Amino acid sequence: MKGSELFVRCLENEGVEYIFGIPGEETLDLMESLSRSEIRFIVTRHEQSAAFMANMYGRMTHAPGVCLATLGPGATNLMTGIADAHLDRAPMVAITGQGGLDRIHKESHQYIDIVSTFKSVTSWNKSIVRADFIPEIVSKAFDTAVNVPGAVHIELPEDIAADNSGKKALLKRAYSHITTHDETELEKAAQMIEDASMPLILAGNGIARLEAAEKLQDFVVGTGIPVVTTFMGKGVISSEDEHYLGSMGIPDRDHIMCGFDMADLVICIGFDPVEYSPAFWNPAGSKTIIHIHHNHPDIVESYIPATSLVGDIKDSLEHLQSHCKFKKDIPEEFRRIRVRMINELTDFRENLSFPVKPQKILWDIRQCLPDDGILISDVGAHKLWIGRLFPALRHNTVFMSNGLASMGFALPAAIAASIVEPEKSIIAVAGDGGFLMNVQELETAVRLGCSFVVIIFNDSQYGVIAWHEMKKFNQATGTDFTNPDFVKLAESFGARGVKISNTDELQYKIRQALEMGGVWVIDVEVDYSENIKLTRKLENSSCEIFE
Repeated sequence: MKGSELFVRCLENEGVEYIFGIPGEETLDLMESLSRSEIRFIVTRHEQSAAFMANMYGRMTHAPGVCLATLGPGATNLMTGIADAHLDRAPMVAITGQGGLDRIHKESHQYIDIVSTFKSVTSWNKSIVRADFIPEIVSKAFDTAVNVPGAVHIELPEDIAADNSGKKALLKRAYSHITTHDETELEKAAQMIEDASMPLILAGNGIARLEAAEKLQDFVVGTGIPVVTTFMGKGVISSEDEHYLGSMGIPDRDHIMCGFDMADLVICIGFDPVEYSPAFWNPAGSKTIIHIHHNHPDIVESYIPATSLVGDIKDSLEHLQSHCKFKKDIPEEFRRIRVRMINELTDFRENLSFPVKPQKILWDIRQCLPDDGILISDVGAHKLWIGRLFPALRHNTVFMSNGLASMGFALPAAIAASIVEPEKSIIAVAGDGGFLMNVQELETAVRLGCSFVVIIFNDSQYGVIAWHEMKKFNQATGTDFTNPDFVKLAESFGARGVKISNTDELQYKIRQALEMGGVWVIDVEVDYSENIKLTRKLENSSCEIFE
């Protein structure tokens, strides 16, 4: 059997549905083998977008998304999306072609050492040097991508793809194992929670990635402990739940930090330091911490757990809850934090000033998007507003690039979301800067018959950088630019475009776009003077109001 044929059969054995990418001369045999497979190859307009699509597929399905590029520039173009999946713990298998093995020891056209290049942005990566090794390498790649989880990489040289292999048997798929916790640690953790007067749960990205949201909900209802989520953990507990205090992730000292100041125990569940440094919420390293995750804690001065429950998060929460024979009342101080965060959004629901306040745009999106609708955020000032204030009602309904914080994520991610969940309402929010970084994928979206709405926060500048510059120097430098006519641009790709001229028409246009279906681009001029107002407000805020 030809190596490329064996490779495709191994992918089929792993349950691969789609491969996102761009073919090249070094992937000719692989593409020919794919032509006879039920795996659907999605042609994109840039390799970075292909990686973002695979990234999003992995986030939504919890199975590895797969992307493909050729050698050299094709492979390096994948790197940003791979790094994004690596830091946001999204399961992904990246495949790259490569020149023949007879070229690897010398200077050669388009040849660079991609395995070494990708080493820092993958959990595991390997070049296949013999066709007989294909089943073992593919199996390990998918097993690692799921169980770490994160990005892995396989390099398939063109001569290996064309070579014959005597291997025919495919390896059985590997599965995660549940860890049995020591009863002593469970009892210790339960006693620490019972003894605490103001315990607080910090719920992170791991809960969403490892499908533990329902177990978290059961644990919270059973114990009565309030919850703060990271930006990546939004939705693992509904924003309508009285135990939800808000989400944290901005560098300023937000209201939610007052909750951490008052807490005498922080229960970190699925929390990853890459989401939000513990130094922000535990600067003195004085907090008592319980660590619950599938991996061991990364010990730093501000994150030294008193005890750890390492293993499957769902299993850990179920066993811990069985040891917690009590239910706590939510302290009034914590309730006030929740009210303050809710009011920051609802206070703008009737605000019709123009340009539109970012809080108002988020309010209108929430009114138009069904409970199970999907919101995807690009990176920019809008992401900080979404992370802080957007009410996520269900898990796996708010997605963003956070660990790497890569601009250009939202549009490719919306395409993958539309492929995975075509019946759901999908809104992608992007700044004018981030949108144009992968705007070419509008062609991909229209060609594939996708259905989603892109809402552009238009301020003609790199808004989040201007925000930081204003905070530090009271002026912004090197952040301004001009934009095309986004309506005409959308229409040139075969999508629909709308420019908002009055704030009171925004909800109507969003609803119309969602109801009509297809690809829409809605251009909204945003009033980002709210950014620095928020900074000043938080600088002058005191935790005394919550006590």
